[in-house]
Amino acid sequence: MAARPTRVRLVETGPRDGLQNEPMPVPLAVKLELIERLAAAGLTTIEAGAFVSPKRVPQMADSGALYRELPRRAGVSYPALVPNLAGLEAALEAGLDSVALFVSASEGFSQHNIACSRADSLVRLAPVAARARAAGLSLRGYVSCIVACPYDGAVDPAAVAEMALRLADLGCDEISLGDTLGIATADSVRRVIEAVARRLPRERIAMHFHDTYGQGIANTLASLEEGIATFDSAVAGLGGCPFAPGASGNVATEDLLHLLHGLGCETGIDPMAVAVTGAWISARLGRPYAARAGRALLAAAARTEAPIAL
Repeated sequence: MAARPTRVRLVETGPRDGLQNEPMPVPLAVKLELIERLAAAGLTTIEAGAFVSPKRVPQMADSGALYRELPRRAGVSYPALVPNLAGLEAALEAGLDSVALFVSASEGFSQHNIACSRADSLVRLAPVAARARAAGLSLRGYVSCIVACPYDGAVDPAAVAEMALRLADLGCDEISLGDTLGIATADSVRRVIEAVARRLPRERIAMHFHDTYGQGIANTLASLEEGIATFDSAVAGLGGCPFAPGASGNVATEDLLHLLHGLGCETGIDPMAVAVTGAWISARLGRPYAARAGRALLAAAARTEAPIAL
């Protein structure tokens, strides 16, 4: 077992992975305010948009306008997801300095998500990665379906490690391993990390958990005990994947913060500010506020202080 990290970095994916599955359009002004609130709370990496097909992911159709209007805070990175050269060129035009590429660990999900095999997805991404590096952008890679696929079933950890290594070969500095269905348990997470860590340093591995089966926090703790120090999360537990039937939201940033701060890990993030933001965006979306730690924080504050303005 690796040493548990004392400093943990959270990558906030709420504005992108969180909102992409919302059925009703989210106004640009709401997205901009959400991102600014998250930055003010201390999040230093906020995935704000995606330059993908507006027909397939309509909620991200305004990403170009969002990045052109987005105030950039010093010390905060605002990466976007890009699937191809056209998306990368749009990201460059919008002034980005960081982008993310994505592949699947399973053949079935690759075919349903991007209509090509895993091998072909890497061929497609090679010129994207080369162009991004030539433009001086930092690169992050995502590997989805690290434990199970909605079409192929169980996924071999060796397949995850192979795709992670291929992304690293393309120039991705950090590889985020995603439990897209939210079906992982602590032991399966450990097996994946061990397989990938035989090929890449743990410092380059991030974990991305969905909370479909309520295991996001347990899986985070298992990952911490494996020496992982970077985690993706979404304020208010927003999210779900349009191409993974049954997948629920991401593990909530508020719940992760409660775990991490309880373990003595430093994050530089204000939990109350995130809780207020989570309640605010949930109200704007017309949905119940799902982050349990956030709800508890706000309830405790209401018992002892004046009501908090959302």
